[in-house]
Amino acid sequence: MGCFFSRRRKPAQGGQQQQQQQQQQAAAGGAGQDAAAGEEKAPQYSWDQRAKIDPKDYTFSGLKDETVGRLPGKVAGQQFVIQDCENCSIYIFDHSATITIDDCVNCQIFLGPIKGSVFFRDCKDCKCIVACQQFRTRDCRKLEVFLCCATQPIIESSTGMKFGCFQYYYPELALQFKDAGLSIFNNTWSNIHDFTPVSGENNWGLLPENAVVQDYVPLPSSEELKAVRISTDATRSIIPITRGRRQKSSDESCLAVFFAGDYTTANARKLIDEMTGKGFQLVQTKEALMKAEDAHRVFQQCASEFIPLLDKGPVVALEFNGDGAVEGCRSIINDVFSGTKVFVSESKASAAQDVDNFYNFADMQMGM
Repeated sequence: MGCFFSRRRKPAQGGQQQQQQQQQQAAAGGAGQDAAAGEEKAPQYSWDQRAKIDPKDYTFSGLKDETVGRLPGKVAGQQFVIQDCENCSIYIFDHSATITIDDCVNCQIFLGPIKGSVFFRDCKDCKCIVACQQFRTRDCRKLEVFLCCATQPIIESSTGMKFGCFQYYYPELALQFKDAGLSIFNNTWSNIHDFTPVSGENNWGLLPENAVVQDYVPLPSSEELKAVRISTDATRSIIPITRGRRQKSSDESCLAVFFAGDYTTANARKLIDEMTGKGFQLVQTKEALMKAEDAHRVFQQCASEFIPLLDKGPVVALEFNGDGAVEGCRSIINDVFSGTKVFVSESKASAAQDVDNFYNFADMQMGM
């Protein structure tokens, strides 16, 4: 009986060489992996991948007789510096973090919403439109400013200052206010604090009520900046035009308060349009968060009706002035906002106290 033994077949000569090459390549690859494993990879951080910021893109310096600016989206929340400019028209059509303006003379300046502060130093004979969280000047002379400021504006060692209510529109502006964290209803433009008052003198005042924005800061003349679709019509202004601390025309005011919801801003704007269209004046506006104890102080016997609405977000309050303001406001609320919860002063007698109660609360909250 025959026996069979299993034997390995010898590879062909060409196959043997190929096998040796594969083994050498594998060995080399393993050595490379071992070497790579022995070396630590340089860590990659998210901030290493950000686009580098060139300060020159966020600075206007040493300009004379020029029109310059930045289009929407070009500043995008960065800091900006304007300095040593003369006879220039400067437009920042975007939101920013902070802006400083130093040693500028006879310039027209538009500054879109500023999340933090704007600081004018050693400037004179400038006309400006500014929206910001904080406004301050030092060693300035003859500035005329259409202002929206969320906190009390401060002037220091400055003279000949004039202020009016911010009045401007372009399509991107509303979103820029949101990106800067600014409410269109919080504007203390006329509540100026003079840090260095002079006895017997007044370092600041208000611009005329009929002041035309374009007479102070003309629309841009350069082709690039003309692409921004601007309107200075008061009825289109992103910021409601308020009387601030100007003399009231009547001893009758009315308080209306809208509560947070999908259409709070639109409803408030609608009521402003309706009331001003009937000849009543908008004195001031405020957006603020309220607690139950605040509601008891402001709304008093009506508080229980509105307390459940406070958890949804901030309220928007409007003060109107004019003979018959209470009756006119209540009539519009009933006709136009019948399905919306709104607090409205009940009578002329109670309205003055309503206004004082709410704005005393708002002032206390702002000071906290």
